[in-house]
Amino acid sequence: MDRVTSDNPPGTADTAALRPLLPSPLVEVTDERFARRGLRLLLKRDDLIHPDLPGNKWRKLEPNLREAAAAGSRTLLTFGGAYSNHLRATAAAGRLLGFETIGVVRGDELADRPLNPSLARCAADGMRLRFVTRSLYRRKNEPDVLASLAPPGCFVVPEGGSNAAAARGCAELGRELRGVADVVGVACGTGGTLAGLAAGLGGDQRAIGFPVLKGGFLEAEVQHLQEAAFGGRRGAWTLEDRFHFGGYAKRTPELDAFAEDFAARHGLPLEPLYVAKMLYGLTTLAEEGAFPAGTTVAAVITGGAGVGWAGP
Repeated sequence: MDRVTSDNPPGTADTAALRPLLPSPLVEVTDERFARRGLRLLLKRDDLIHPDLPGNKWRKLEPNLREAAAAGSRTLLTFGGAYSNHLRATAAAGRLLGFETIGVVRGDELADRPLNPSLARCAADGMRLRFVTRSLYRRKNEPDVLASLAPPGCFVVPEGGSNAAAARGCAELGRELRGVADVVGVACGTGGTLAGLAAGLGGDQRAIGFPVLKGGFLEAEVQHLQEAAFGGRRGAWTLEDRFHFGGYAKRTPELDAFAEDFAARHGLPLEPLYVAKMLYGLTTLAEEGAFPAGTTVAAVITGGAGVGWAGP
């Protein structure tokens, strides 16, 4: 079932006109949990790249927008759940650059309910929302199902924005961190940011991905994305599966207490579903002695703590 809002006129893929803050700021913070182990902690503030397309949203969407324009398409179709930050970012990109956008939303039961703040923002930005059953959503990548959802001539961006183009876009994040950190931590949803980050880092650096979903499926996903984007596995990277706190959008009092404490220490409220989990994981690894003294650890802040904005 569709819910239609105002249409956008044909636009441009001149993303430079949006004036992104690149490279994103890199700031050092003093945290005794790292310092007493002889470690430095840096925060890579990707959340400051653009107010409407922060963090890895910019890095993953920007190359897809250019590919869509090169293919002659001015309509983007993508997928997400009811609180999808990727849907919000795609809708914002459409508004800013004049692309029409279609969001396929998981759960047809949502069609007759008031829009939550995330979907309301999508609608306000001109996105056409199409609610589908959960069973159909699970089949969204099957050719016949995709053909039924995507109008002719539209450019399809996968759920979470993770594809080969996105991975190549996120490689710039790794290049921005060359020579400044030994270990880089990033939260993982669909794996595209980690795939590109690891490929862009130098040979003496390594990336650690912190999945926010249960299931242990990301190893294969990241491998697949690197093969599609770069022709094979690139860079040194691992996954830490201990810090999902029950799965996507799950939180615990322990995680909330950590986020509140971090904000009090450093004046940075943490986005709770991605960034807080990643920093909790990095802090735990530091306290466990996983990094030798003298190591510089960088944490990628992929999204802000504002309502509706998270990470990958």
